[in-house]
Amino acid sequence: MATGFLELTDVGTALTAGRLQADPPDACLAAREARSGTARMLPETPFAIRGCVLTPDEALEDHHVIVAGAQIQDVVGPAPVGMPVIVSDGVILPGLIDLHGHPEYNVFPAWEPPRLYPNRYAWRRSAEYDAVVRQPWSRLTGTRGGDGTEQRSLLPELTRYAEARALIGGCTAIQGASAKYPDKHEALVRNVDLRLFGEDHARSVIDLGRATPEQRARLRQLMDTHEVTALYLHLAEGTDDRSRAEFDELVEARLLTDATIVIHGTALTPAQWGDVADAGAKLVWSPQSNLRLYGATTDVAAALAAGVRVALGADWLPSGSPSLLDEVQVARRLLAAQGVAVQPQRLVRMMTSDSAEIAGVGDRLGRIASGRPADLVVLERSAADPWESVVHADRRAVDLVVLGGDVAYGRADWVAAISGLTDLELIVAWGKRMALDLSYSVSASDRPPPKLADLRAALLARDPEAGPVFA
Repeated sequence: MATGFLELTDVGTALTAGRLQADPPDACLAAREARSGTARMLPETPFAIRGCVLTPDEALEDHHVIVAGAQIQDVVGPAPVGMPVIVSDGVILPGLIDLHGHPEYNVFPAWEPPRLYPNRYAWRRSAEYDAVVRQPWSRLTGTRGGDGTEQRSLLPELTRYAEARALIGGCTAIQGASAKYPDKHEALVRNVDLRLFGEDHARSVIDLGRATPEQRARLRQLMDTHEVTALYLHLAEGTDDRSRAEFDELVEARLLTDATIVIHGTALTPAQWGDVADAGAKLVWSPQSNLRLYGATTDVAAALAAGVRVALGADWLPSGSPSLLDEVQVARRLLAAQGVAVQPQRLVRMMTSDSAEIAGVGDRLGRIASGRPADLVVLERSAADPWESVVHADRRAVDLVVLGGDVAYGRADWVAAISGLTDLELIVAWGKRMALDLSYSVSASDRPPPKLADLRAALLARDPEAGPVFA
């Protein structure tokens, strides 16, 4: 170990010393209070992570990402002096961006639909959907219990729990928060269709058919003036003519523009994908959910051939994948089945730089570069080709997640050494000792920071079938 910087390789050191279990000293409490409402739990001094650093175009073996405050300070080859260095021997890439996620619903267990449906309207009005989603949702978020007594909505606990799930899967940004979302600013993970980096440039529409002519005209006006630069639209989700006709409705409403982001597009034809490409619109693909609900998925081969930019979304837990890392493996198999040979590097971009560009935040997220927000994930390396290693990974491979400089989740010894915190929650994730920090909030509070165990206990008390994070 060279003088002047710390190399961390022993998983047990911090744990046996009790560094993560002691009550926080006054200095730690003061630091937490000073940062409340303004920043995440940032390490006091810069630190570096060593591994194979992935940029959109190259893999930098044995390089270091230096994090200072909330930003990436630099990417260098030689080990920096005078700061802690995490020797990961893993793959370092930008935090994953899930462009179709529905975080409020990601607390329910996976649902095995008893039949296939022609479109999303069919399963949404089914008795089985009512039983597995609507009723549990009402139990968790309703203000009256089954006996009629008043109760508090658990929506804040529900969303924080779902955000923890995303974080543990390497995801630092997600799409799909509804108008009921309790935190309209930045929550534990970044919500790309809410207020982001102090700006609000995205809108989401699930049913265009429910939008009035006035609402459609207003959306077009906001897009023309660039007040809305990303319109996420569930479109053509199904396999029937009704689903396909939604595209004509979109065109008639004059909402097919370069700001339009089509979610699903399962029923669209090659000709329609040509129109999407001509408009500069994009696609977010969620193949696992498509297959489970409809028995078919999007003609992504036609979309790519037309020149449409594509990103991935895990959709929601009831029918989708448990994480974006799981979803990319499904996507790869289906692309091969459609005759598309996609290199693993392209698949990684569908979860990072391409996702950021599609979301309209490519100038800040999706790439590892000096001056950008320090949103990073470190994965265990399982293959000589680092891109292949990412595509083969799942949630068990996540060793560290840094979000805006906050060491939010990672191997317990790493987190303790570089964060300086002593009150992080210790968990065992698939046999690995990990630490998790859920304390970030945009507003100051005198309440103790939430713990994953407490969130889960609150949800299970009302819905015993709430889905586990580490399943």
